[in-house]
Amino acid sequence: MKCGIIGLPNVGKSTLFNCLTSLKAPAENYPFCTVNPNIGRVNVPDPRLDELAGIFEPEKVTPTSIEFVDIAGLIPGAHKGEGLGNRFLSHIREVDCLIHVVRAFESENISHVQGRVDPLRDIQLIETELILADIESLEKKKEKLTKLLKSSKNKELKIELSLTEKLTHLLLNEEKPATAYQPEEEEKIYFQNTHLLSSKPCLYVCNTDEAGLADNKTVESIKNKYGRHLVLPICASLEAQISELDSEEEKKEFLSTLNLKEPGLNKLIKYSYYLLNLITFFTAGKKEVRAWTISKDSQAPSAAGKIHSDFQKGFICAEVYSFEDLKSARSEKTLKESGKYRQEGKEYVIQDGDVVLFRFNV
Repeated sequence: MKCGIIGLPNVGKSTLFNCLTSLKAPAENYPFCTVNPNIGRVNVPDPRLDELAGIFEPEKVTPTSIEFVDIAGLIPGAHKGEGLGNRFLSHIREVDCLIHVVRAFESENISHVQGRVDPLRDIQLIETELILADIESLEKKKEKLTKLLKSSKNKELKIELSLTEKLTHLLLNEEKPATAYQPEEEEKIYFQNTHLLSSKPCLYVCNTDEAGLADNKTVESIKNKYGRHLVLPICASLEAQISELDSEEEKKEFLSTLNLKEPGLNKLIKYSYYLLNLITFFTAGKKEVRAWTISKDSQAPSAAGKIHSDFQKGFICAEVYSFEDLKSARSEKTLKESGKYRQEGKEYVIQDGDVVLFRFNV
């Protein structure tokens, strides 16, 4: 799964990316510093993995991961190709969700492409560009479908054309992103296949100064508009300091002086993970304890397929227990004795935190 980090130039995208991935992507103070997207795979922090490792004492511990893409800064007119517009938009099409970074701090040393700091305006600028690009895409699709329907009475084409017209009205007349549209059952597959830029789930990261982490009226106004669970304040300069510390002990001490429980980047990774509607299940034994990423509501055979296609093809059953039960019991033997180690069939929906052993035969 890929998360695209977007925003106007000079808002802190590359600084956050560098902290996330420990790569050194350029982060100079001028527009279009990032031209080609930087890509980095990041481990998802999960204390449950450490707990399982303590119980099983495996030879190997493997966390699950998520991919971040640092995309070039956008300016008004991108949908017409202004700046790096065309490349920017093509890179957005390739990601699964958006991490929209907005600047929420003042600084005489860092220029702002719009002249002054105004996060709500900046969010609107980029949303407008995505919507305008989508409208152009929908109009082309409408023209194509209309021509096809002149020589065909295909029901699917009619549904697709109707959906295209509804989406165009939503974006053009109501000036709302495609995420605001709730497709009817017969439209869902066609809605997914539109691949509209404004249909991608989005997390708003407010890059603030240290003082703004505790009290920032601008951040509150963004939360009120977009939803508290979709807005995350982060101080990128502070995260950069944390990422440069050598040991975990030093990081904990530094966070303690700031009255913070964990780095903001940990929250960003977790928010991104949940934004994509993903959950984690585990496989555990003496050889390896491993975390696996699947979509929420995945059934057992589908989860087995994440490990190996043969597991899904020859699926027999899943032997399952919850991490929380194991944490209390401290051993599989105790779980079996208490009846909390169970067998599940093909219809079982894997839950976040399940520890699973798949039985299969091919």
